[in-house]
Amino acid sequence: MTTTSSLASPNGPTSALPSRTPAAAYDDLLARVLPQAREQRVWNPSDGPLPSLFVSHGAPFTLDDPQWLGDLFDWARSMPKPRAIVVVSAHWERAPVAISRAAAGTPLHYDFSGFHPRYKTLPYATPDATDLARRLTGLLGRTPVHEFAERGLDHGAFIPLMAMYPAADVPVVQLSMPSLDPSALLELGARLRPLREEGILVLGSGFMTHSFAVFHRPELAADTAAFDEWAVDALARGDADALIDYRDKAPGAAVAHPTADHFVPLLLTVGAAEDPGSAVSAIDRMVMGNSTRSVQLT
Repeated sequence: MTTTSSLASPNGPTSALPSRTPAAAYDDLLARVLPQAREQRVWNPSDGPLPSLFVSHGAPFTLDDPQWLGDLFDWARSMPKPRAIVVVSAHWERAPVAISRAAAGTPLHYDFSGFHPRYKTLPYATPDATDLARRLTGLLGRTPVHEFAERGLDHGAFIPLMAMYPAADVPVVQLSMPSLDPSALLELGARLRPLREEGILVLGSGFMTHSFAVFHRPELAADTAAFDEWAVDALARGDADALIDYRDKAPGAAVAHPTADHFVPLLLTVGAAEDPGSAVSAIDRMVMGNSTRSVQLT
């Protein structure tokens, strides 16, 4: 059987990816790791602050890639299970900053099309996150932060979390991006930084490179690889100014990121870190000509 999938955009160009059945690799992951996921030790204050993370989230086809799923799960296992998770995804821009519905079991926001119907039946029913929503409202300013009662997690949030925390036992709230200005995401990350000391994971979800053009012109993989290499160097130097000015400073930027939405969540992760130069790559693999690099900072 063949499924059809796009890189990370709800309605972008597609590329065939063979699979036994849709999300078969995810079924296998659940069968293999659920007991470990449920028993993972929960963060306590003696652990110190959790890192901030940037994850290249992929689209539903990530659920067909056993290596990608396994890498995400192992990454989550390398740290204590967070008390809660705040995620900012490439797929929700709204100003002022808003939050997803915090009630337990809120239905997911299946913001994609052109995939096998099964992908829209897979659940990820997380626990009540009302306390986290209240904490975010207090942290983000004096004016009320609007909660979208009908909006659950979008695929930029739930796809990676299905692999990282497959037991769905961690409360999650999604924040909107206030804009696509990298500086705005850096500032938002800095405002969220205190949460890390409370055992709350701050997660930016995008894609280190997000090119559809490379599907049709494989030679453009040189551009996505050059951009990835540049980003690694900028992160190693803790050069937030260079990351903000990526369009002018990064080689291959026009190919790697024709739009900003999948890159700017990286700035959230950098802003939430105490040490901008502490980035470590947890995942480093090219898939379909794009970099799935995912990093953590302390």
